Amino acid sequence: ETPPKMEFVIKVLRPVARWLCRVLFKIEFFGVENIPPSGACIITPNHLTYFDPIWITIPIERRVYYMAWDKPFEIPGLGLLMRSFGAFPVNLDSVDTGAQREAQETLRKGLALVIFPEGGRTKTGKLMPFKMGAFRFALTHEVPIVPVTIKGAERVWPVGQTFPRAGRVTITYHPPIEVERLPEEISRIELKDKARRLARKTHDVVASVLDPGSLPEEPPAEALVLNPTRDGDITLQSESRASKMPRLE
Repeated sequence: ETPPKMEFVIKVLRPVARWLCRVLFKIEFFGVENIPPSGACIITPNHLTYFDPIWITIPIERRVYYMAWDKPFEIPGLGLLMRSFGAFPVNLDSVDTGAQREAQETLRKGLALVIFPEGGRTKTGKLMPFKMGAFRFALTHEVPIVPVTIKGAERVWPVGQTFPRAGRVTITYHPPIEVERLPEEISRIELKDKARRLARKTHDVVASVLDPGSLPEEPPAEALVLNPTRDGDITLQSESRASKMPRLE
């Protein structure tokens, strides 16, 4: 639960951050009403800059939590600050059981969880393939996916540039993608196929409002979703089905 003092700080900072982003980045938000006002959900934005978690959170009135790259948490003081704003670390190079448990607890409490499905920032400005962790998680925990498209940020803060520059950024919150209830008996091949389909559907929604220059170079459809055992994707299992749900390979 978020301490009352932190809730107050966030409420004070939100309008300030919104004003600054409007002045510096001409930021616009579309479809914010598509964020469920309550209940567990997984928000899946594309990832362009270090500002992305801040930008997507500004107009959302409910508390949002983040699964974030673990390296910044090693910087003295920064890790504590990130945790204060709802982030918790995940090791992207291995199966991180601690991050799994924290994510499970977040959803069990009916909270909103942000997972960047590309697994890191794009270095080219183009939308990258989605890893399947967030989508297996949505299926096993039966929570909706809320796709989010960040557009224009790659020109504001390109990879390799030390500081951001003025520009125009738009954030689009798409309607939630409801997840069907899994049968009690499901093979890992069937689960893998459902996760792949959900990831592909989400990828298409995120891509739908991007400029042509930000789209991937027309790879085969199956290449838009990475193999979870070859790209360092995390394995996420539901608490109730952990013993039944095999790791996807």
